[in-house]
This record gives sequence, C-alpha cells and structure tokens, in this order.
Amino acid sequence: MATPASKPADKDSRIKREPESMRPLTPLNFKLMAIAGAVIVAGFLLMLGSGTSATEFNPDIFSARRIIVGPTMAFLGFIFMGAAIMWPSKKR
Repeated sequence: MATPASKPADKDSRIKREPESMRPLTPLNFKLMAIAGAVIVAGFLLMLGSGTSATEFNPDIFSARRIIVGPTMAFLGFIFMGAAIMWPSKKR
C-alpha cells in the first residue's frame, strides 16, 4: 500500500510568491521585448523572397529591401531586445 504524500506542517514551509518589487523584469520589460521580437520577425520577413535557380537569374535577390532594410531591422530588433531586458524599473 502506497503512503500518501506528506503535507507541509505549517505555512512557512510552502513556496511563497516573490513580491512584484523584487522581480527582475516588470510588465513593461515584457511589452518592450514583444515589440523587439515583432521588429526582428518583420526584418526576417523583409528578407524573404524567391531565389535564383540554375536556369533563371532573379535580380530581386539584390534589392535594397532584402540586403539593407531587412537585415538592418533585424539587427536593430536584437539591439532593442537587449535594451528591453535591461530597461530599469521606476520602482527601484
């Protein structure tokens, strides 16, 4: 016969939630990270397109959107992601 799992004897031994003032990331950090993630995805989407095949050359692979704008947006999104993680909270 299996023994039932023992329950904590008192409330002090239970896991307590960390107060919001002590959390390293605030809801603002998560919102900024979501915006940065959207910018990164948009940058990668701007780089999408058909490639060149063995029988046909596609000059669109050298468009400014695919070699300048898309990579720049993705790079700036990664930079903004780091800034969003380190953004200080106003409570401290």
